Amino acid sequence: MNLLFLMTDQHRVDTLGCYGNPHVATPHLDRLAATGTRFERCYTPTAICTPARASLLTGQAPFRHRLLANYERNVGYLEDLRHDAFTFPGALAERDYRLGLVGKWHGGTHRNAASYGFEGPDLPGWHNPVDHPDYLAYLAERDLPPYRISEPIRGTTPNGNPGNLLAARLHQPAEATFEHYLATRAIEQLETYAETGRPFFLATHFFGPHLPYLLPDEYHDMYDPDLVDLPPSIAETFEGKPAVQRNYSAHWTFDTIPIEVTRKLIAVYWGYVTLIDEQIGRILTRLDELGLTDGTAVFFTADHGEFTGAHRLHDKGPAMYEDIYRIPGIVRVPGAPPQVRDEFVTLTDCTATILELAGCDTAPAVDSRSLLPLVRGEHPEWPAELLAEFHGHHFPYPQRMIRDDRYKLVVNPESVNELYDLAADPHELTNRYAHPEMLPVRRRMLRRLYDLLRERGDNFYHWMTPMYDVGALDHDPTLSAFEPEGTTA
Repeated sequence: MNLLFLMTDQHRVDTLGCYGNPHVATPHLDRLAATGTRFERCYTPTAICTPARASLLTGQAPFRHRLLANYERNVGYLEDLRHDAFTFPGALAERDYRLGLVGKWHGGTHRNAASYGFEGPDLPGWHNPVDHPDYLAYLAERDLPPYRISEPIRGTTPNGNPGNLLAARLHQPAEATFEHYLATRAIEQLETYAETGRPFFLATHFFGPHLPYLLPDEYHDMYDPDLVDLPPSIAETFEGKPAVQRNYSAHWTFDTIPIEVTRKLIAVYWGYVTLIDEQIGRILTRLDELGLTDGTAVFFTADHGEFTGAHRLHDKGPAMYEDIYRIPGIVRVPGAPPQVRDEFVTLTDCTATILELAGCDTAPAVDSRSLLPLVRGEHPEWPAELLAEFHGHHFPYPQRMIRDDRYKLVVNPESVNELYDLAADPHELTNRYAHPEMLPVRRRMLRRLYDLLRERGDNFYHWMTPMYDVGALDHDPTLSAFEPEGTTA
């Protein structure tokens, strides 16, 4: 089985037609979803690029692989996976797979994609590297104009400085965009692999629609801002919530930007999604033309979501809201029925799925479950809860989250915990952790999170043991074994 893995960065699931957006044109991803399995509740293990991508590479939760932060804002964590870490490309190489990766790597400081056996241009970093020699050669070969932007959109930081660039107008035609370049290189790789007859794994990792949204006029102005319904959580007050969320809102300058500009930003983000959908369409069309479709499993997902104004935030950060933890998840396997599944699945589950499709042992991907039984329409036993974690970005900030069909609990050791009733409050505006009527739910979810963390070996549970009502213990956390029998205070 050949494997084509298509991935975006910082991609809101509600920007896709197949996930219910009535305005954004995403016909190619919609067609992929209509002919495969669309996972309605797919999540990232952590809403930050490098750790999430390391989980995909290893099939391990971040606390286990320990690559916990993006190197650009690293605060002392590991910057590369340990050399003895299991990774799926190593297993595929043993099965004689050609391995290709075109696009964003962002998987470490000293080890690049080639370090793991992938062929393709080395494109490090978090944003489109528009000064990369291969991209410049691509433009020169086609007599295309260089990268140039105008009309930057940014707010003002608390100390009065200009905020991060959020969007701008790009003075290039679509063929010159970095997204078009990536799709072109992926197609070239696909054509090379088609000639060899060997099985292949080919990933195309787009840097977008991560901010800043830098788009040609056609896409910058594609959607009328009047079409945009602002996120209901734009009414966020941060009352009863960790103070870090208000601080992040100030960092991302939300309140210094007029609301009509926020609406325009969302419209531009939509244009970015359509641009990427068109490039994915080019890759899928070439897959068809090469006669590879019937022998190729196709994945589409993202590393995490994006706020785009939700909760008065941009980008991502230490707030475990659905906007940044829920991601698109589409898998098409030849012979499997088209369907929509409601089970909780994660980006990490793609690892075991890739391994099983390639005929490899899935056991080393210890925190990953193969999606193939679901994709084939079966009804296996499946976990009723989802776990996620966060370790910090600009500074260490540990969080753990559990959500079930209705409720979400977030444990924040430095501050207040959060509990949301997603049925009554789908936009997570009201923290009900301290509400007396929620005591039974709070106790149940604290205990369930505690048990699952212990089963995983995630030592975060040590903080929970004395601090929260986790019920009766089956172990001694007090070091009393060091006291001589009969010792009294």
